[in-house]
Amino acid sequence: MNYIITGHRGLIGDFMKKRLSNDGHTCLYDIDQRAGFNVLDLETVDLKPGEKVDVFFHLAAHCKINESIAKPALSHINNADGIFAVLEFCRKHKIPKVVVASTSRVLSPERNPYVASKIYAEELTKAYHDSYGIEYIIIRPSTVYGPIFDETSRLINNFLVNAIKGKELTIFGDKDKTLDFTYVDDFVDGVMLAVNSQKGWNKAYNISGEDEVKVLEVAEEIIRQTNSKSQIKFSAPEKAQPQNVKVDTLQIRELGYAPKIKISEGIKRMLDFYKKNPLAWQNYVDKGEKFYNGKS
Repeated sequence: MNYIITGHRGLIGDFMKKRLSNDGHTCLYDIDQRAGFNVLDLETVDLKPGEKVDVFFHLAAHCKINESIAKPALSHINNADGIFAVLEFCRKHKIPKVVVASTSRVLSPERNPYVASKIYAEELTKAYHDSYGIEYIIIRPSTVYGPIFDETSRLINNFLVNAIKGKELTIFGDKDKTLDFTYVDDFVDGVMLAVNSQKGWNKAYNISGEDEVKVLEVAEEIIRQTNSKSQIKFSAPEKAQPQNVKVDTLQIRELGYAPKIKISEGIKRMLDFYKKNPLAWQNYVDKGEKFYNGKS
């Protein structure tokens, strides 16, 4: 399979690209704003004569809800305009299949510019299927985490780094707030099950670790595993964000999905990664979107 992928510098994109490579597939183009190529610049790409793309994996997105509320244009430009650019590229170059990353937050009643942009992405993807015959898989991740030099300020990364440094771990909500955590390898397993299944196309899949856990318990487990003296702080819930998340994975389970990594094991793997890669936590920025490597 020849493929194009966006967002390969992010957590999901990084692991997705590695899995595709390990499975013998060929990446023709990888596109990521952090690598100097914005998905909106796709119109400047012209496939070489005879170059055939089988699947377009669109994983790039602006995914910080708080930032999208403060600056709604971020979600519109990156997510809404982004999916249009991808689907138009597929239409013009007769790429038959597309995998589009949405979010499990579309399943919650809360609405914000980020969620709205993902609902639009899902509906436009279906529209291009009905109008132009492009087959699709929509994937809805839920709090995916894993070992990487994190550039997007994810909750598990924030908690681990703050615990290592002895800083407070802040929970935006009360002691009963929950999230459905997903280890990145499990998530990629789910995506590949859908991609490789003849009956997996033209559907939307909720993919989670089926591990709804109180965020307080996660913070306590991280403090325990790091032997930290960090304190846990509760703050006001974030605007337009759910306080209890549990994802129904029945449809992806019908393809054989069975997540393997529970949160305690996932935290251990993350901590092992930080021990082997100290720069990943020493220079980590727990607010904002940039990882500083000492050269900035």
